[in-house]
Amino acid sequence: MDTHIGLDQAGAARAARLDRLAELAIRVGLNLAPGQELVMTAPVEAIDLSRRITEQAYRAGASLVTTLLADDRAVLARYRHAREESFDTAAGWLYDGMATAFRNGAARLAIVGDDPALLAGQDPDRVARANRARSKAYRPALELISATAINWTLVAAATPAWAAAVFPGLPEAEAMDRLWDAILAASRADRPDPVADWAAHNAALLARRERLNERRYAALHFRGPGTDLRVGLADGHAWMGGLSTAKNGITGNPNIPTEEVFTTPHKDRTEGVVAATKPLAYQGTLIQDIAVRFEAGRITSATARTGLPVLERMIGTDEGARRLGEVALVPHSNPIAQSGLLFYNTLFDENAASHIALGQAYSKCFLDKALTEAELAARGANRSLIHVDWMIGSAETDVDGIDAEGRAEPLMRGGEWVR
Repeated sequence: MDTHIGLDQAGAARAARLDRLAELAIRVGLNLAPGQELVMTAPVEAIDLSRRITEQAYRAGASLVTTLLADDRAVLARYRHAREESFDTAAGWLYDGMATAFRNGAARLAIVGDDPALLAGQDPDRVARANRARSKAYRPALELISATAINWTLVAAATPAWAAAVFPGLPEAEAMDRLWDAILAASRADRPDPVADWAAHNAALLARRERLNERRYAALHFRGPGTDLRVGLADGHAWMGGLSTAKNGITGNPNIPTEEVFTTPHKDRTEGVVAATKPLAYQGTLIQDIAVRFEAGRITSATARTGLPVLERMIGTDEGARRLGEVALVPHSNPIAQSGLLFYNTLFDENAASHIALGQAYSKCFLDKALTEAELAARGANRSLIHVDWMIGSAETDVDGIDAEGRAEPLMRGGEWVR
């Protein structure tokens, strides 16, 4: 066989799958409305996918697509050459503009593909200061996203640095091919009819969250190696997962891929110890073997084998950064976990395992969808500049639901649903 013909056929097959992923991002992830604007962010290495998504957006009737590209080399240049005081600065004008766009009805799409260890060798104090400044500047936009005021979604693109982390030792081209295959499989873009497959998957997630909402558990009890954790749930909480209807009336999938059902914990009712089951890639730093203790909802001690200074600064962002804003249940048998891959990327790794998130709570995870900030606080919703997921589930994790009378019912055994 002519080698060039083989390469052309392989390239055409990959292009077709990327087009399907772009179509999923617009039709399933965002369900973009005719006439709606789209604000998209992406690494520069993801320009091919961003262009395909832009084409699909205009085919769906977008009025305008604005893409903001991020460059890892430029980020590193800042840490190597910028003046010390610059690390307390963020592009507030940019984030104000994004918040304005969302208030005016624009949708939000982020392509992820960051180098998980980009800032591993940088001064953790500078990293923390830069993250804090960005979090403060981004807060108005983040609040609109976390409140689901708009339709938004995340998708992924393979990048060389990310591929090298997931498949160390492989040549760059082979690592990129394997990461793309993993992304497309996890996102269901490799199926004959991805849109129909997503409809069936969303139906299964809906059935699971409806069963949890019927039970009205007061708390969840996680047990596993290094973990004995009781997570009290917020008053009037609601379980979510899969399809979500934004306050603008548009129904979509905020995450592609997704395998979780999730809800809001009460910020003062988490007790016990918990050990992470996967590393956390946070703002370019890899934090491994996290173990923390909660008392009255607040982290009182924390350890990690690597990245501890960044972890300590992250949970020191504000008072809410030491408290939970989300708890999610994910069966170990899901396709992402069964791939056996550690993605070093929260979008994928959180969907491989049950997890918790420190920081800002989702205001949509309540039976009453029209709560004020004061009412959310009264029900136990946490408030913070951050929202950081990390994984606590595995094939060795058991979870019980605790009812209002304190009775325990088995929910998961060995990482799998039992009811």
